[in-house]
Amino acid sequence: MKPENKVRVPEKLSVEMRQVMQFQAENPPPAPDGDDFPSQRRAYNAERRYWNAGAPEMVSTTEINVPGPYGHTPTRIYMPQAQTPATLFYLHGGAFILGNLDTHDRIMRLLARYTGCAVIGVDYSLSPEARYPQAIEETVSVCQFYRYHAEQCGLNMAKIGFAGDSAGAMLALASALWIRDRGLDCGQVSGVLLWYGLYGLQDSASRRLYGGHWDGLTRDDLAAYDAAYLCNESDRESPYYCLFNNDLTQNVPPCFIASAEYDPLIDDSVALYRTLQEHGQPCLYNMYPGTLHAFLHYSRMMKTADAAIRDGADYFVQQITR
Repeated sequence: MKPENKVRVPEKLSVEMRQVMQFQAENPPPAPDGDDFPSQRRAYNAERRYWNAGAPEMVSTTEINVPGPYGHTPTRIYMPQAQTPATLFYLHGGAFILGNLDTHDRIMRLLARYTGCAVIGVDYSLSPEARYPQAIEETVSVCQFYRYHAEQCGLNMAKIGFAGDSAGAMLALASALWIRDRGLDCGQVSGVLLWYGLYGLQDSASRRLYGGHWDGLTRDDLAAYDAAYLCNESDRESPYYCLFNNDLTQNVPPCFIASAEYDPLIDDSVALYRTLQEHGQPCLYNMYPGTLHAFLHYSRMMKTADAAIRDGADYFVQQITR
């Protein structure tokens, strides 16, 4: 049995983060009714309902199934006002295997409210049914669709951005790089908002020190998520999975990089920030003390989560008004 040389994370969390964990312990989420992925998704969907309640109302929300290379991709357009200055595409987290437009509904509504921009949630196909790079290709296809149908859909696609949390953060930046590398016209990518993403590190100090039953991010958990998402071992070195193998020295859209202090993936964010900073690429790094991975979901209870969303929103507004 391998020794667990871990930091005692639960003892070090902020008061807000501990309150969330206590609430979860007193109101345990439903357990999956099986070991398969559909069962895990049903349980995850049910657990997230409480945390999505009470989100801001929009002028309109519209659901459109966008045709693409793998069939139709469900999307949801959040309009905080009739006319918006830009459009932000949101990729939800969930380790590539969980999540949908409903599980991240509150995050997207807050992002729309705080930016004043249209936010489009992209319900990309989940793994292992769909493997790398399908989610990226679906996202890019969605962007191209709305670029060509902007007037019909009432969108301002002159300036766009990508945003995401966790696995969605990787997909957000990977999609922006995919568009850049292929010279595609989806509008000017004015910013990328990244909350506690993984960007391709295979090992790190934070992966050794953090991660446990409290966040579902042990080394075995992370390996299982990768195994579900990637087609084969060689995909680990792809520049759209290991983003450090891509060219991060030029023409990278401005990046807001947010991390959680006790996240085993925090070193991915630090490495991304330092790489971009070293090469003069515009970026801002914020670390939120005392927090765990996925804290963005808990804005009903955590002011820090609301602040992290607002910080990203403010950064995007700064970029589109330059």
